[in-house]
Amino acid sequence: MDQLTGAFSALADPTRRAIIARLAGGSATVNELAEPFDISLPAISRHLKVLEGAGFIRREIEAQKRRCHLRPEALKQAVDWIEDTRRFWFDRLDALESYLDETQRK
Repeated sequence: MDQLTGAFSALADPTRRAIIARLAGGSATVNELAEPFDISLPAISRHLKVLEGAGFIRREIEAQKRRCHLRPEALKQAVDWIEDTRRFWFDRLDALESYLDETQRK
């Protein structure tokens, strides 16, 4: 799986997106991340493993706790792809609009 596919696959799950949103506010322990969800701690750990595999987070051990940190630079590839695609379609739609305007005037 290429990096971009892995990124979008990781972002496809609403729980993982919520975890990323939470980490955008600062680092958190696994237990703190699990708190708002009605799922087991092992399920949260599986989500974190996917996010870590996609490069979105890094985990470090602090005493008996595992602290997670967001790696916002890892989101750049997905953001760049979205922006390139948006720009492509806006350019095409602008060209179509110009063409339609021109044909209506004739």
